[in-house]
Amino acid sequence: MSKLKLILVLVFAAALTAYFTLDLGRFLTLSYVQSQLSAIQTYADENFLSAAGIYFLVYVAITALSIPGAAVATLVGGAIFGLGWGTLIVSFASSIGATLAFMTSRLLLRDWVQSRFGSSLKAINAGVEKDGAFYLFSLRMVPVFPFFLVNLLMGLTPIKLIPYFFVSQIGMLLGTAVYVNAGAELGQIESLSGLISLPIVLSFALLGILPWITKGILGFVRRQKAPVKFAKPKHFEANVVVIGAGSAGLVSSIIAAGAKAKVILIEKHRMGGDCLNTGCVPSKAIIRSARIADYIKRAAEFGIDGAKGQVNFPKVMERIQSVVKAIEPHDSVERYTSLGVECVAGEAMITSPWTVQVGERTITTRSIVLATGARPFVPPIPGLDKVDYLTSDSLWDLRELPKRLLVLGAGPIGCELAQSFARLGAQVTVVDQAPRIMPREDEDVAELVMERFTREGVRVLTGYKADSFERDEQGGVLHVQGEDERLALPFDKVLIAIGRKANVEGFGLEELQLPLTQRGTIEVNEYLQTIYPNIYACGDVAGPYQFTHMASYQAWFAVLNAMLGGLKKFRINYKVVPWATFTDPEVARVGLSEQEAKEQGIEYDLTRYGIDDLDRAIADGEAHGFVKVLTAPGGDRILGATIVGYHAGELLTEFVLAMTHGLGLKKIAATTHIYPTLSEANRFTANAWRSARIPKKLLPWAERFFRWRRG
Repeated sequence: MSKLKLILVLVFAAALTAYFTLDLGRFLTLSYVQSQLSAIQTYADENFLSAAGIYFLVYVAITALSIPGAAVATLVGGAIFGLGWGTLIVSFASSIGATLAFMTSRLLLRDWVQSRFGSSLKAINAGVEKDGAFYLFSLRMVPVFPFFLVNLLMGLTPIKLIPYFFVSQIGMLLGTAVYVNAGAELGQIESLSGLISLPIVLSFALLGILPWITKGILGFVRRQKAPVKFAKPKHFEANVVVIGAGSAGLVSSIIAAGAKAKVILIEKHRMGGDCLNTGCVPSKAIIRSARIADYIKRAAEFGIDGAKGQVNFPKVMERIQSVVKAIEPHDSVERYTSLGVECVAGEAMITSPWTVQVGERTITTRSIVLATGARPFVPPIPGLDKVDYLTSDSLWDLRELPKRLLVLGAGPIGCELAQSFARLGAQVTVVDQAPRIMPREDEDVAELVMERFTREGVRVLTGYKADSFERDEQGGVLHVQGEDERLALPFDKVLIAIGRKANVEGFGLEELQLPLTQRGTIEVNEYLQTIYPNIYACGDVAGPYQFTHMASYQAWFAVLNAMLGGLKKFRINYKVVPWATFTDPEVARVGLSEQEAKEQGIEYDLTRYGIDDLDRAIADGEAHGFVKVLTAPGGDRILGATIVGYHAGELLTEFVLAMTHGLGLKKIAATTHIYPTLSEANRFTANAWRSARIPKKLLPWAERFFRWRRG
C-alpha cells in the first residue's frame, strides 16, 4: 500500500472513530442546531467571514468523510447566512467535499473493484464512458441515492475528475437552493405559529415537488441530444425502410414482411452483402478446395497409394463463383419480393429521420434500420497505394495463383486465407505486429494452429510492424521492423487482412450528426437505437461483434423495436456470443476464454478433454485438438467453452445451447450422444468435470460396502 493510501485510511479511521466515540453526530441534528441557532446567528452577524470560513470547512469535512448530516448542514447554512450567501457557500463546499470523497474512493478502491468485478461492471463502465456526465447530472438533480453514496460509487467508475466536479456543481445547484431556502425560513421561526407561515409552507412544497421539476428538466436535456431538428411527415409510405441487403438487412426485412408491415429494402450493390459475395460463402468454398488438396497429399495415411492431384487454380476460383451463384437465389430480389419486401436498387440518402431519398424518389417511413455493413480496413502504410494489393473483397477476382503471397494480419481472416492458399500451392508469409497469431484466443489455442501452419510451410512473422511498401518488377516488397531486426519481404501479391471498417459514410449520417463509437461504428443503446428514437442500426455497422450470425441476431431486436415504435421494447444482450475461425484445426469459442477470465479477475474451474483420445477422431485421421470448458467454482454453470479440432464449429453448438438456456455440464453428461461421433467429445468433457468432483474420501467406504455386499 502506498503512503498516500495509508494516510487516507488512517484519516478515515480516525474520523469515524472520533465520530462514534465522541458522539459527534449529536451536533448534526436539527434539534441541537435550533437550540444553538440564536448564538450562532449572533456570531455570524458579528464575524461573517470567520463564521463563513468555519462553516465552509466543516461542510467540506462532512461531505469529504461521507459523514451523515449533509442535509441538516445545508438547512443550517440557510438559517445562518440566508438564501443568497447560503446557496453560494453550500454549493461550492458540497462540490469540493463530494470531489474529495470521489477522489478518495477512486484511489483506495477503484483498482481493486475493477480487477475483481471487471466483467460484471463492463456494461456500467461503457455507459459511464458514453453518458457518465448525464447520469451524474441525473443523480444530482434527483437524489435517488444518498449524497455520500453517489460520491463513493462514482469514484469506482471511469468518469473524469474535472467533469465530475463541474457536473456536480451544476446538478446540485437547484436542490441546494431549495434546501437552503427552507433553512432560511426555518431560521425565522420564533414561535409555533411560524411553522404554518406561507414562506415555510412554500419552501417545503418546493422540496416535495423538486423531483418533478428536475424530471422535467432532465427530459428536456435528453430531448436535446438529437442535434438536428426535422419536420415529421403526417403520412408514411412505409413502416420500416432497411438500408443494406446483407445478413442484418435481409433478416430485418423478412421479419418485418412476415409481420405484415410495409417494408422497403434498399441496396446499392448486390443482394446478400459481403457474406454471400466476398465473405463467408466464398471463403468457406476455398477452404474446402484447399482441404481436399491437403487430403490428397495425406492419402497414404488412409491406405491409398499413388494418389495425385494438381491444383487448377482458375477452376478452384470458378467453383467458388458457382457456389455463390447456387446460394444467390436464397438472397435474391425475386425471393424477397415474393415474401412481401419491396426491393429498391440504388444509393440511399437519409434526408431526415423519416425520409430516405433514392434517386428521384423520396420515401417517408416510420422507422429506419441501418444495416450498411463494413468493408476491409486498409491501413495508411507508406507505399501501399503503389502496389496492387488485395483485400477479402477483391481477392475473388484472382485467376492465377500467386507464387509468393504475403498476408498482412494474423487474425481469423488472415489465418484462414493464408492456410488455404498455402495448401493450394502458394508460398505464404503472414506478418502481424501482435506477439502471436489469433491474439483474441488463448495461447494454447494459437500454439496448436501455429504448429499446423509450421508443418504445412506457412511462414509466420509475429511481432513485426509493417513500415513501408515499395513496388518492383515481380510485385513488391514490404519492409517490416521487429524487436531486433528489420526485414524486406518480397511478394507477388499482398493480402491486407487486418480488420474491417464500418460503412458509415455517404448516406446522410453526417448531416444527421449521428455519433460514432471509438471503433467507428454507429453508437446505439441496448435497444439498438441511435440518438434518433426511430433510427436503428444492426450488424457490422453497429458492432460490437462483426459476425454474420450476430448481425442476424441483432436484426431481430432492431426491426421489432422499429416496428413497435416504443409500444414495447426488446433489450439485446450479448451474454452468449459464439464464433469460429475455420482454419485446420478449426477454432470455436463461446463465452469466456481463460485469457479473458484472468484479465477480468474472474475465478473459474477448468475442465479439458483431448480429442486425440476420441474414437471417431482417430478413425477419421483427425485425432488432434481439445475441448476446454470454464465453469463457475463449486458448480457446473458454464462460463465459456473453447474447442480446437475437426468440425469445432459444429461441436460448439451444444455448449451455445447449454449457456443460452442455463444448462450445466451435468445435463450434457446425462445426454445420450451417438457412438461413434465427434459430439461425444462434449459428453466426455462433461464426464471429466464430474469425475474430478467425486468425493475421494468416500471411495474407501464404498469399497468396504461393496466388499460386504459380496459376502
